[in-house]
Amino acid sequence: MANVRVAGTGLTPFGNSPERTGRDLFAEASIEAFEDSDVPRDDVEGVLYGNFMGEIAEHQGHQGPLMAEAAGVQAPATRFESACASSGAAVREAVKRIRTGENDVLLVGGAERMTNLGTAGATEALAIAADDLWEVRAGTTFPGAYALMAQAYFDAFGGDREDLAHIAVKNHANALDNEKAQYQRAIEVDDVLEAPPVSEPLGLYDACPISDGASALVLTSEDYAAEHDLEAPVAITGTGQGGDRMALHDREHLARSPAAREAAGEAYVDADIDAGDVDVAEVHDCFTIAEVLALEALDLEPIGEGISAARDGRTTADGELPVNLSGGLKAKGHPVGATGASQIAEITMLLAGTHPNSDHVADATTGITHNAGGTVASAMVHVLEVVA
Repeated sequence: MANVRVAGTGLTPFGNSPERTGRDLFAEASIEAFEDSDVPRDDVEGVLYGNFMGEIAEHQGHQGPLMAEAAGVQAPATRFESACASSGAAVREAVKRIRTGENDVLLVGGAERMTNLGTAGATEALAIAADDLWEVRAGTTFPGAYALMAQAYFDAFGGDREDLAHIAVKNHANALDNEKAQYQRAIEVDDVLEAPPVSEPLGLYDACPISDGASALVLTSEDYAAEHDLEAPVAITGTGQGGDRMALHDREHLARSPAAREAAGEAYVDADIDAGDVDVAEVHDCFTIAEVLALEALDLEPIGEGISAARDGRTTADGELPVNLSGGLKAKGHPVGATGASQIAEITMLLAGTHPNSDHVADATTGITHNAGGTVASAMVHVLEVVA
């Protein structure tokens, strides 16, 4: 099956920009992606845009056409919503459209404006990605939900808060040289352990921040890339999607992510690789425990052993399999609608040698992204490879 080339990537800095609108953010990311790609806007046949809380944060629905206009594109546009996996879903749809020959050039990405809501408002807005009837009305927020998952993991497989702290320390270290990251500062294990508790066993440094930001990708067919002599050596060669029950109490096991496992299995088969071929990964670490669950669901770590991967150095920048060299959601930031496409941009730059952390993966040819919605009731996984 034909590969889909990543012709251009664009990212705004992730961070605290309450005065900026979603359309302003997406316009900036799109400008960067078009400049990176050398693809003219007139060649774009569609815009696929991820956004989760636009109606709440900006009183704005029907954002697809709005964002196409902001990007300077006149083409059919669609908004995708799958909670924090919204732009991951947009990327998956774009891959399928290009593969079937429906389109040759698509602008794909996402944005979220969150900090203008304040901490309480953003927490309430994010909570609607959980089951309103059985979780939200009972007062459950995502820190609480992931705390339940963390405790379930500890009970089933062992581990403790210090193991999780090493994940936070690793991802902050990875973000130091990433100019697009929200937190470009180092932390120590003691900083994590001594931080205020959020929901036991998770503390302040176990959680990703509330963020504003946007991401954009110019994706093309191989034929278009060849015909226009594009410098696009990285392709999306595999895509997968998985799902799970929405509410935690309906799940068989709180310390597993079957949606991510299903998505990864599909993506590996699609790309004709297995987990052992992966050289670098960007996974959805909205909380430190989420990185552990992702590593195990993607078969990058055996079940019950992902908890020690950062502490033992297996997933650090110079480890066997570097994970979240961007800083991850934990330190780079998590403007939820932008995250999935942002992960694709980060892996593309890492494999192409244009990322500030590319030196750590100089020989890498295969990367993977894992983008999750809610408590991983939805998951998108993509495989990227150097193909030329």
